[in-house]
Amino acid sequence: MKAAITLTTVLALAIAAAAQNQGQSTPPASPPTGAAQSSGRAPVQTKTNEEYQAYQAAVANAGNAAAMEKSADDFAAKFPDSNVRVLLYRAAMSSYQSTGNSQKMMEVGQKVLNIDKDDPEALIGVAEVLEEHTAPTDLDRDQRSNQAISYAQHALETIDTDLAVPAGTPQDKLDSYKKYLRSTALAIMGTVQYKREQYADAEGNLRKAIDADSANPDPVVILRLALALDQQKKYADALQQANRAVELTQEGTEVGKMARTERDRLVIETNGNSAQAPPPPSGSTTQPPSH
Repeated sequence: MKAAITLTTVLALAIAAAAQNQGQSTPPASPPTGAAQSSGRAPVQTKTNEEYQAYQAAVANAGNAAAMEKSADDFAAKFPDSNVRVLLYRAAMSSYQSTGNSQKMMEVGQKVLNIDKDDPEALIGVAEVLEEHTAPTDLDRDQRSNQAISYAQHALETIDTDLAVPAGTPQDKLDSYKKYLRSTALAIMGTVQYKREQYADAEGNLRKAIDADSANPDPVVILRLALALDQQKKYADALQQANRAVELTQEGTEVGKMARTERDRLVIETNGNSAQAPPPPSGSTTQPPSH
Protein backbone atom coordinates (compact mmCIF):
# COMPACT_ATOMS: atom_id res chain seq x y z
CA MET A 1 0.00 0.00 0.00
CA LYS A 2 0.98 3.62 -0.35
CA ALA A 3 3.01 5.02 2.51
CA ALA A 4 0.51 6.63 4.85
CA ILE A 5 -0.32 7.16 8.48
CA THR A 6 -2.84 4.42 9.09
CA LEU A 7 -6.28 5.20 10.34
CA THR A 8 -5.60 3.08 13.40
CA THR A 9 -2.94 5.52 14.58
CA VAL A 10 -5.08 8.56 13.84
CA LEU A 11 -8.09 7.08 15.57
CA ALA A 12 -6.16 5.97 18.62
CA LEU A 13 -5.17 9.58 19.15
CA ALA A 14 -8.76 10.65 18.56
CA ILE A 15 -9.97 8.51 21.46
CA ALA A 16 -7.52 10.11 23.85
CA ALA A 17 -8.24 13.61 22.57
CA ALA A 18 -11.98 13.18 22.87
CA ALA A 19 -11.70 12.00 26.45
CA GLN A 20 -9.24 14.73 27.42
CA ASN A 21 -11.25 17.50 25.80
CA GLN A 22 -14.38 16.51 27.67
CA GLY A 23 -12.61 15.92 30.98
CA GLN A 24 -13.52 12.24 31.05
CA SER A 25 -11.47 9.14 31.80
CA THR A 26 -13.37 7.09 29.22
CA PRO A 27 -14.35 7.88 25.62
CA PRO A 28 -17.71 9.61 25.23
CA ALA A 29 -20.78 7.54 24.46
CA SER A 30 -21.21 9.44 21.20
CA PRO A 31 -18.87 11.53 19.06
CA PRO A 32 -18.53 15.21 19.91
CA THR A 33 -20.00 17.72 17.48
CA GLY A 34 -18.24 17.54 14.12
CA ALA A 35 -16.80 14.07 14.70
CA ALA A 36 -17.28 11.23 12.27
CA GLN A 37 -20.71 9.62 12.46
CA SER A 38 -21.08 8.26 8.93
CA SER A 39 -18.74 5.27 8.87
CA GLY A 40 -21.75 2.96 8.51
CA ARG A 41 -21.51 1.49 12.00
CA ALA A 42 -21.62 2.76 15.55
CA PRO A 43 -18.34 4.29 16.76
CA VAL A 44 -16.03 1.85 18.56
CA GLN A 45 -15.43 2.71 22.19
CA THR A 46 -14.52 1.24 25.56
CA LYS A 47 -17.28 0.60 28.07
CA THR A 48 -15.52 1.01 31.43
CA ASN A 49 -12.67 3.00 32.87
CA GLU A 50 -10.69 -0.22 33.44
CA GLU A 51 -11.06 -1.18 29.79
CA TYR A 52 -10.10 2.32 28.66
CA GLN A 53 -6.97 2.39 30.82
CA ALA A 54 -5.95 -1.05 29.52
CA TYR A 55 -6.50 0.16 25.96
CA GLN A 56 -4.34 3.22 26.52
CA ALA A 57 -1.54 1.09 27.99
CA ALA A 58 -1.72 -1.33 25.08
CA VAL A 59 -1.75 1.24 22.28
CA ALA A 60 1.33 2.91 23.80
CA ASN A 61 3.31 0.02 22.28
CA ALA A 62 2.36 0.96 18.71
CA GLY A 63 5.97 1.74 17.80
CA ASN A 64 7.10 -1.81 18.62
CA ALA A 65 5.41 -4.42 16.45
CA ALA A 66 6.00 -7.47 18.63
CA ALA A 67 5.10 -5.62 21.82
CA MET A 68 2.00 -4.19 20.15
CA GLU A 69 0.82 -7.64 19.09
CA LYS A 70 1.43 -9.06 22.57
CA SER A 71 -0.40 -6.18 24.22
CA ALA A 72 -3.31 -6.70 21.81
CA ASP A 73 -3.37 -10.41 22.67
CA ASP A 74 -3.29 -9.64 26.39
CA PHE A 75 -6.04 -7.07 26.04
CA ALA A 76 -8.20 -9.45 24.00
CA ALA A 77 -7.76 -12.17 26.63
CA LYS A 78 -8.80 -9.80 29.42
CA PHE A 79 -11.63 -8.13 27.48
CA PRO A 80 -12.83 -10.82 25.03
CA ASP A 81 -15.95 -8.88 24.11
CA SER A 82 -14.35 -5.45 23.73
CA ASN A 83 -15.09 -3.52 20.57
CA VAL A 84 -11.61 -1.94 20.51
CA ARG A 85 -9.72 -5.23 20.09
CA VAL A 86 -9.85 -4.60 16.35
CA LEU A 87 -8.12 -1.23 16.74
CA LEU A 88 -5.26 -2.75 18.73
CA TYR A 89 -4.68 -5.57 16.27
CA ARG A 90 -4.82 -3.13 13.38
CA ALA A 91 -2.16 -1.06 15.15
CA ALA A 92 0.00 -4.20 15.39
CA MET A 93 -0.63 -4.96 11.72
CA SER A 94 0.47 -1.43 10.82
CA SER A 95 3.61 -1.75 12.94
CA TYR A 96 4.59 -4.96 11.16
CA GLN A 97 3.94 -3.29 7.81
CA SER A 98 6.25 -0.41 8.70
CA THR A 99 9.05 -2.86 9.52
CA GLY A 100 8.53 -4.85 6.32
CA ASN A 101 7.46 -8.02 8.12
CA SER A 102 4.80 -9.13 5.66
CA GLN A 103 4.23 -12.57 7.13
CA LYS A 104 3.46 -11.20 10.58
CA MET A 105 1.37 -8.44 9.05
CA MET A 106 -0.79 -11.09 7.39
CA GLU A 107 -0.98 -13.19 10.56
CA VAL A 108 -2.21 -10.24 12.61
CA GLY A 109 -4.56 -9.25 9.81
CA GLN A 110 -6.11 -12.69 10.11
CA LYS A 111 -6.58 -12.09 13.84
CA VAL A 112 -8.60 -9.00 12.96
CA LEU A 113 -10.68 -10.97 10.48
CA ASN A 114 -11.33 -13.65 13.10
CA ILE A 115 -12.98 -10.90 15.15
CA ASP A 116 -14.58 -9.06 12.24
CA LYS A 117 -14.57 -10.78 8.86
CA ASP A 118 -15.71 -7.55 7.18
CA ASP A 119 -12.97 -5.22 8.45
CA PRO A 120 -11.77 -3.48 5.26
CA GLU A 121 -8.33 -2.50 6.56
CA ALA A 122 -7.47 -6.09 7.49
CA LEU A 123 -8.94 -7.42 4.24
CA ILE A 124 -6.76 -5.05 2.24
CA GLY A 125 -3.67 -5.72 4.36
CA VAL A 126 -3.93 -9.48 3.84
CA ALA A 127 -4.75 -9.05 0.15
CA GLU A 128 -1.70 -6.85 -0.30
CA VAL A 129 0.62 -9.45 1.18
CA LEU A 130 -0.91 -12.20 -0.96
CA GLU A 131 -0.48 -10.10 -4.11
CA GLU A 132 3.07 -8.96 -3.43
CA HIS A 133 4.39 -12.32 -2.23
CA THR A 134 2.92 -14.69 -4.79
CA ALA A 135 5.48 -15.71 -7.39
CA PRO A 136 4.73 -17.12 -10.87
CA THR A 137 6.45 -20.35 -9.83
CA ASP A 138 4.35 -20.89 -6.69
CA LEU A 139 2.24 -24.03 -6.99
CA ASP A 140 -0.63 -22.31 -5.18
CA ARG A 141 -0.32 -19.04 -7.08
CA ASP A 142 -3.83 -19.21 -8.54
CA GLN A 143 -5.38 -19.86 -5.14
CA ARG A 144 -3.43 -17.03 -3.52
CA SER A 145 -4.18 -14.60 -6.35
CA ASN A 146 -7.89 -15.47 -6.28
CA GLN A 147 -7.93 -14.91 -2.54
CA ALA A 148 -6.20 -11.54 -2.91
CA ILE A 149 -8.83 -10.39 -5.40
CA SER A 150 -11.65 -11.77 -3.25
CA TYR A 151 -10.40 -9.93 -0.16
CA ALA A 152 -9.91 -6.69 -2.09
CA GLN A 153 -13.39 -6.92 -3.62
CA HIS A 154 -14.95 -7.60 -0.23
CA ALA A 155 -13.11 -4.62 1.24
CA LEU A 156 -14.64 -2.39 -1.43
CA GLU A 157 -18.05 -3.65 -0.31
CA THR A 158 -17.41 -2.95 3.39
CA ILE A 159 -15.45 0.32 3.47
CA ASP A 160 -18.61 2.40 3.87
CA THR A 161 -20.41 -0.01 6.18
CA ASP A 162 -17.92 -1.85 8.39
CA LEU A 163 -14.90 0.34 9.02
CA ALA A 164 -14.50 0.41 12.80
CA VAL A 165 -13.81 3.92 14.09
CA PRO A 166 -13.78 5.26 17.64
CA ALA A 167 -15.91 8.07 18.93
CA GLY A 168 -14.29 11.43 18.21
CA THR A 169 -12.92 10.60 14.77
CA PRO A 170 -12.77 13.74 12.56
CA GLN A 171 -14.87 13.33 9.45
CA ASP A 172 -12.13 14.62 7.14
CA LYS A 173 -9.69 11.98 8.43
CA LEU A 174 -12.26 9.26 7.89
CA ASP A 175 -13.12 10.43 4.38
CA SER A 176 -9.45 10.62 3.38
CA TYR A 177 -8.74 7.17 4.70
CA LYS A 178 -11.69 5.66 2.88
CA LYS A 179 -10.31 7.08 -0.37
CA TYR A 180 -6.93 5.53 0.43
CA LEU A 181 -8.49 2.14 1.17
CA ARG A 182 -10.53 2.15 -2.05
CA SER A 183 -7.51 3.13 -4.09
CA THR A 184 -5.39 0.40 -2.54
CA ALA A 185 -8.00 -2.32 -3.00
CA LEU A 186 -8.45 -1.44 -6.67
CA ALA A 187 -4.68 -1.31 -7.20
CA ILE A 188 -4.29 -4.80 -5.73
CA MET A 189 -6.93 -6.14 -8.09
CA GLY A 190 -5.36 -4.40 -11.08
CA THR A 191 -1.90 -5.71 -10.26
CA VAL A 192 -3.10 -9.32 -9.95
CA GLN A 193 -4.88 -8.95 -13.28
CA TYR A 194 -1.73 -7.54 -14.88
CA LYS A 195 0.30 -10.51 -13.66
CA ARG A 196 -2.33 -12.78 -15.20
CA GLU A 197 -1.96 -10.90 -18.49
CA GLN A 198 -5.54 -9.64 -18.23
CA TYR A 199 -4.37 -6.24 -19.39
CA ALA A 200 -7.72 -4.64 -20.22
CA ASP A 201 -9.13 -5.56 -16.80
CA ALA A 202 -5.92 -4.37 -15.15
CA GLU A 203 -6.15 -1.05 -16.97
CA GLY A 204 -9.69 -0.51 -15.76
CA ASN A 205 -8.97 -1.16 -12.10
CA LEU A 206 -5.69 0.74 -12.08
CA ARG A 207 -7.44 3.79 -13.56
CA LYS A 208 -10.12 3.48 -10.90
CA ALA A 209 -7.43 3.21 -8.23
CA ILE A 210 -5.84 6.47 -9.35
CA ASP A 211 -9.20 8.24 -9.59
CA ALA A 212 -10.30 6.97 -6.15
CA ASP A 213 -7.59 9.03 -4.43
CA SER A 214 -6.70 11.55 -7.09
CA ALA A 215 -5.28 14.07 -4.62
CA ASN A 216 -2.58 11.59 -3.60
CA PRO A 217 -1.29 9.97 -6.81
CA ASP A 218 0.79 6.84 -6.28
CA PRO A 219 3.62 6.62 -8.86
CA VAL A 220 3.75 2.83 -8.49
CA VAL A 221 0.12 2.49 -9.55
CA ILE A 222 0.61 4.99 -12.37
CA LEU A 223 3.61 3.03 -13.67
CA ARG A 224 1.61 -0.19 -13.47
CA LEU A 225 -1.06 1.49 -15.59
CA ALA A 226 1.57 2.54 -18.13
CA LEU A 227 2.75 -1.06 -18.40
CA ALA A 228 -0.81 -2.38 -18.82
CA LEU A 229 -1.43 0.14 -21.59
CA ASP A 230 1.90 -0.73 -23.23
CA GLN A 231 0.95 -4.41 -23.32
CA GLN A 232 -2.26 -3.47 -25.15
CA LYS A 233 -0.32 -1.35 -27.67
CA LYS A 234 -1.98 1.80 -26.41
CA TYR A 235 1.34 3.55 -26.70
CA ALA A 236 0.25 7.18 -26.57
CA ASP A 237 -1.61 6.61 -23.32
CA ALA A 238 1.21 4.47 -21.98
CA LEU A 239 3.77 7.18 -22.65
CA GLN A 240 1.57 9.78 -20.96
CA GLN A 241 1.33 7.66 -17.82
CA ALA A 242 5.04 6.81 -17.88
CA ASN A 243 5.87 10.52 -18.07
CA ARG A 244 3.59 11.15 -15.11
CA ALA A 245 5.32 8.39 -13.13
CA VAL A 246 8.68 9.98 -13.93
CA GLU A 247 7.48 13.34 -12.67
CA LEU A 248 6.40 11.80 -9.37
CA THR A 249 9.59 9.82 -8.66
CA GLN A 250 13.24 10.38 -7.93
CA GLU A 251 15.70 9.06 -10.49
CA GLY A 252 17.67 7.00 -8.00
CA THR A 253 14.74 5.03 -6.62
CA GLU A 254 13.67 1.62 -7.91
CA VAL A 255 10.32 2.92 -9.12
CA GLY A 256 11.99 6.00 -10.60
CA LYS A 257 14.42 3.86 -12.60
CA MET A 258 11.63 1.64 -13.89
CA ALA A 259 9.51 4.64 -14.85
CA ARG A 260 12.37 6.17 -16.81
CA THR A 261 13.15 2.88 -18.52
CA GLU A 262 9.54 2.52 -19.62
CA ARG A 263 9.36 6.12 -20.79
CA ASP A 264 12.61 5.82 -22.75
CA ARG A 265 11.46 2.58 -24.39
CA LEU A 266 8.30 4.22 -25.64
CA VAL A 267 10.05 7.37 -26.82
CA ILE A 268 13.07 5.77 -28.50
CA GLU A 269 11.26 2.89 -30.18
CA THR A 270 8.68 5.21 -31.72
CA ASN A 271 11.01 8.04 -32.67
CA GLY A 272 8.57 10.31 -30.95
CA ASN A 273 5.53 8.74 -32.59
CA SER A 274 3.91 6.46 -30.04
CA ALA A 275 1.48 5.02 -32.58
CA GLN A 276 4.41 3.18 -34.22
CA ALA A 277 5.80 1.62 -31.06
CA PRO A 278 6.53 -2.10 -31.43
CA PRO A 279 4.86 -4.52 -29.03
CA PRO A 280 6.88 -5.96 -26.15
CA PRO A 281 8.87 -9.09 -27.12
CA SER A 282 6.66 -12.12 -27.66
CA GLY A 283 6.23 -14.29 -24.61
CA SER A 284 7.63 -11.67 -22.21
CA THR A 285 5.73 -9.79 -19.58
CA THR A 286 7.25 -6.94 -17.64
CA GLN A 287 6.57 -7.48 -13.97
CA PRO A 288 4.75 -4.56 -12.39
CA PRO A 289 6.76 -2.67 -9.76
CA SER A 290 6.26 -3.68 -6.17
CA HIS A 291 5.98 -1.20 -3.28
